[in-house]
Amino acid sequence: MDNVEKKIVDALLLSYQQVGGINRIDSANLPSRPGIAVLCEDLLQILFPGFLETDAIESENLENDTSELLAKIVSSLNKEIKRSIRLLGENESESKDPSELASNFLSELPTIRGLLRTDVEAAYEGDPAAQSFEEIILAYPSLEAIAVQRMAHVLYIYGIPLIPRMMTEWVHSKTGIDIHPGAEIGSHFFIDHGTGVVIGETCVIGSNVKLYHGVTLGARSFQKDDEGNPIKGIKRHPNVGNGVVIYPGATILGGETVIGARSTIGANAFIMNSIDEDSLVALSEVEHEIKNKRSHKEALDNEES
Repeated sequence: MDNVEKKIVDALLLSYQQVGGINRIDSANLPSRPGIAVLCEDLLQILFPGFLETDAIESENLENDTSELLAKIVSSLNKEIKRSIRLLGENESESKDPSELASNFLSELPTIRGLLRTDVEAAYEGDPAAQSFEEIILAYPSLEAIAVQRMAHVLYIYGIPLIPRMMTEWVHSKTGIDIHPGAEIGSHFFIDHGTGVVIGETCVIGSNVKLYHGVTLGARSFQKDDEGNPIKGIKRHPNVGNGVVIYPGATILGGETVIGARSTIGANAFIMNSIDEDSLVALSEVEHEIKNKRSHKEALDNEES
């Protein structure tokens, strides 16, 4: 190590002593980001058998292949859950059995598959460009984001820290779709295109809901306690009723905001109050000035000359 590198190391070590809160030294490991990424990929593979493997799956090998993949997932999930519950208090962490939590979560996978089938149907019926279920499973980022969120939501309900959010942030980085694991989402959910969609932690979304890209279901200004700190664990995000369609760029905010069933929210709408059932919300018509480009340029040239 040369003198320059030695100075940098010394400065970093001093920083580690002086700057707290972003170090984790002499402590047990927390869940691994690469490990969670692999776990998500394995879980998606078990949800959609035959779609994400390199080699085809034969029916006579399905039980063996599924058993092997499940065993890999169990081992990884047990390890990551054990790491994550270290963030809980000692008494609470000791009361949670990683293997039992993993088993309970994995027992929910058949139910999650049933919901995902409805999401695929919603995408096929809601997008004229969709040619097949195969195309939706392999090429629609929204389905991947929804699948990971539905799994992460179960872990979130079980009170497992870190892992649910790491899962949804992994798929967020891949798809541009940000759905908090706490959000409750009904069946037949479809996000068309999807880029830039944000769905907050306390959102409740009914069945047969369709969103387009750039939709935000977010919070208004945060309530704070007497010491000025944001209050955690309160309802901050809107509810969306059954059969609602929300077009691109719409922003809907607030924990008391309810979008009534079967309503349509037009593009770029900004909503902070509840909307009755069967409503159509649209911006007032905006006038556009249309000019002939060639004539406009000639007029400018004449002015300059």
